[in-house]
Amino acid sequence: MWIAGVFAILILALLVRAFAVGQIRWPIVGEFLTAPVIIKGFGWTLLITFTSLALGIVLGFSFGIMRVSSSPVLRFTSWLYVWIFRGTPVLLQLLIWFNIALIFPRFYIPGLIDERMVDVVTPFVAAVLGLGVNEGSYLTEVVRGGIKSVDRGQVEAAHTLGMTPAKTMRRIILPQTMQLILPVLGNSAVGMLKFSSLATTIAMTEMLNAAQRIYFINGAVIELLFVCAIWYLAGTTALSIGQYYLERHFGRSTEVKR
Repeated sequence: MWIAGVFAILILALLVRAFAVGQIRWPIVGEFLTAPVIIKGFGWTLLITFTSLALGIVLGFSFGIMRVSSSPVLRFTSWLYVWIFRGTPVLLQLLIWFNIALIFPRFYIPGLIDERMVDVVTPFVAAVLGLGVNEGSYLTEVVRGGIKSVDRGQVEAAHTLGMTPAKTMRRIILPQTMQLILPVLGNSAVGMLKFSSLATTIAMTEMLNAAQRIYFINGAVIELLFVCAIWYLAGTTALSIGQYYLERHFGRSTEVKR
């Protein structure tokens, strides 16, 4: 154990030295760390992250409930959704959403909306749809597993008390499912923050795209990439801390109920 510890410290020291004496202009990193264009890009990154995660949670719970439905049509629809969107790369889905106007030229709802699809599905909308729908396909299986893990006796007891299936799902099953899948949702939030960088491929001006536009001009490639890395680390750290306190809160609530 001592040898392993010394070896780990040695490797860490070598890495620190490499970054310190390497060809990285750290003053430029500090200069652009609070640049308005980077801050604005990080704001878009956060907006994409939370909007996509919200969409993914809604879809995950909706299709997750459909997966355990007694209706074979609903079960098949949910399975098809998971099969398509979990089975294809998220980058591919982003590109398809961004070019969806080639398939559906207009977004038309009789009496309500008649707009060009290219005006409706902007890069931001395409990013949210691509990331959110993909995330929802994974959360569908997580929700299904959470629902299945709830003791069947509680469901039968709720029915004995006269609760309808919908009320049983809302009052008995879903609250317990939420406690079970909360750690997964925390990991999903962290992963979504990192996956938001894929939006740069569809011309969405999030943080990485903003950094690329800068280093294409000044040539400070590695410096701008480190600026992004610092902000991503700050964001994921904040989300991890929030996840910790949420899990502790729900865990404490469960202990009190017991």
